[in-house]
Amino acid sequence: MIARKVVVRMRAILVNEFGEDAEQVLAEVPEPGEGEVLVEVKAIGVNYADILMRRGKYGDRLPPPYTPGFEAAGVILKTGNGVTDWKPGQRVMGTVPRQQCGCYAEQAVMPAWLLMHVPDRFRDEDGAAFSEVFITAQLALATTGRLSAGETVLIHAAAGGVGTAAVQMARALGARVIATASTQEKLRRVESLGAEVLINYTTHDFQQEVEKHTGGKGVDLVLESVGGEVFEKSLRCLRPLGRLVVFGNSSGIPAAVKSTEIAKRMITISGFSFGTLTNIRPDIIRKAMESVKQMLRKDRIRPVVGKIFPLAEARVAQDYITSRANIGKVVLIP
Repeated sequence: MIARKVVVRMRAILVNEFGEDAEQVLAEVPEPGEGEVLVEVKAIGVNYADILMRRGKYGDRLPPPYTPGFEAAGVILKTGNGVTDWKPGQRVMGTVPRQQCGCYAEQAVMPAWLLMHVPDRFRDEDGAAFSEVFITAQLALATTGRLSAGETVLIHAAAGGVGTAAVQMARALGARVIATASTQEKLRRVESLGAEVLINYTTHDFQQEVEKHTGGKGVDLVLESVGGEVFEKSLRCLRPLGRLVVFGNSSGIPAAVKSTEIAKRMITISGFSFGTLTNIRPDIIRKAMESVKQMLRKDRIRPVVGKIFPLAEARVAQDYITSRANIGKVVLIP
């Protein structure tokens, strides 16, 4: 008798073609390769990049069909060749490269080097809401933005996933935080995280408010992920020798930059991409992870989980993000 291979299957979300649709299917459980681990996924972080990728508008997008998601928390089931730092049964949280994805599933293969231990005090959803946003915040603020104690930073969309992490990281670095958000409820939340100046950009001109609260001097650093007019006004919020870090363009609108203004005011504009750094400079990612872990051990930062959806409602969860209703991170539970 010929032995038949038993195919183990799991539930996963599948994007069959770029656009608005995605479905839940039964998929074959993947095997971890060299330097990878297989994780039983307990919670999944939803990111705006997931939405852009589904729409075919993300730079490092995968060709359909693919399972989206590059952030999760769970328990290690199996380790691949060359993995010595992790063992089955350990709780982990982390990310995967954009070209890999696969976290919108009951089990996912994740690179061992991009994992961190889940603290005992964290729920599964806390772990899923941690890695991407806090490593991004560290890289944008400290590595790229060179933020120092005593400086002032303007953080846009401060109530979102990256925003809530960036407010905490900036305060931990000793900076003064000016935060923008669209509602008073969101501003109250970021105030509880350490923001000192709160600006409702739907009722106030943030550039005028920044000028008022800095005595006309401007800020040292701006974190910008909107583009268009927000980018252009953010440049005008910088003091001489100020820095602006771009890590997204949620509006989809390009911005105009005058080289004469950059030179005259000696300002610096820097781009930042977590996905790109993962591929070309993993050493920078590792250094940022160590800084984040130190702050986590000192209990100076914590994830903000805003809303939780079941895996089958992944599309609903993404729509919730695009509606800009979320405070903190949106999470899926398989």
